Amino acid sequence: MAHHRRGLRRLLKDDVLLARIEDGWADAGLDARRNAMLGYATKLTVTPSEVTGDDIAALRNAGLDDRDILDLCEVTAYYAYVNRIAEGLGVEIEDWFSDD
Repeated sequence: MAHHRRGLRRLLKDDVLLARIEDGWADAGLDARRNAMLGYATKLTVTPSEVTGDDIAALRNAGLDDRDILDLCEVTAYYAYVNRIAEGLGVEIEDWFSDD
């Protein structure tokens, strides 16, 4: 997971916010749009069969358009796929890969 943290750190450019997200994104003080996106991504990852039209409506209510929702769904699904492949094959992070 260090490589995910590294990517998020690079995007956020805010170590305090990163720490709050790591402690629990739902209580990190994110805006409604980000909370909606993370709620959807979590549900799609953990309980994909429970995603309903209401979840899509919540994303639209948070300001996402159809393209945003498609992108969010594809990125979430792709990461789930890649992580399962890596875990299923026992892939380990190379020693040279830094968390910085």
